[in-house]
Amino acid sequence: MTELNGSFHEIALSDPLKARESNPRNGKTMIIDKGLGIRQFKDLLETAANYIDYIKLGFGTTALYPAAILNEKIALAEQFQVGLYPGGTFFEVAFYQGKVKAYLKLMKRLGFKKIEVSDGTIELPEQDRLQAITLAKELAFDVITEYGKKTDGSEVELEAMVQTIQSDLEAGASYVIIEGRESGENVGIFKNDGKIQSEFEHIAQAVSAYREVVIWEAPKKKQQVELMKWFGPNVHLGNIAPEEIYAVESLRRGLRSDTFFLQI
Repeated sequence: MTELNGSFHEIALSDPLKARESNPRNGKTMIIDKGLGIRQFKDLLETAANYIDYIKLGFGTTALYPAAILNEKIALAEQFQVGLYPGGTFFEVAFYQGKVKAYLKLMKRLGFKKIEVSDGTIELPEQDRLQAITLAKELAFDVITEYGKKTDGSEVELEAMVQTIQSDLEAGASYVIIEGRESGENVGIFKNDGKIQSEFEHIAQAVSAYREVVIWEAPKKKQQVELMKWFGPNVHLGNIAPEEIYAVESLRRGLRSDTFFLQI
């Protein structure tokens, strides 16, 4: 259970759900950074680092930052003990151009400690995927992988998803993200309107054994609430917009009407 911060200690107020864990914790929250300026980035960390576990530099944006800005972002994330990593699309560019090893070594030299391996846009044979995970582990990266395609209408293939989770974990991945994009619409577990597919019960059952290592990309509030109903307030959530971090943390604690009476 997590008590509320600051002066609220004086009257012994606590989270309504009494389930949120302090760091180190389950219930990881991953923020997507699509190009925050350095002052915005620092502001975010000063304000909300306690509620952020990972920040993903979305897509291939890592390649676009001036070197000084990128270096400062890496240093700030380290200072605030938040895991920062390049988006998986940047890895896919490297694979497509036959430069995975050079890419990983460069990311290591820049100071990244976490890396994403994905195939949302490209075709990545299983052997190459596992080799990339293994190589990243040999370079002492904490590896996060992703299952699912980014194409509109792409759906979860249950057997393939479970197999990917199993093989990625066996190869050394720490977490596996389920693709939901930054839109949360018409991809993965989400329908055109952003609602979770009616068949999700089968998916939830299939991944129940992996709930502590699966991160669901879920940028919309209704998606976050629904996933908390399925897996509890400490479900791992990703692709959260920076301005939504307090809103998501409030949901996790029952500090919003949507989850005030959440059955755990």
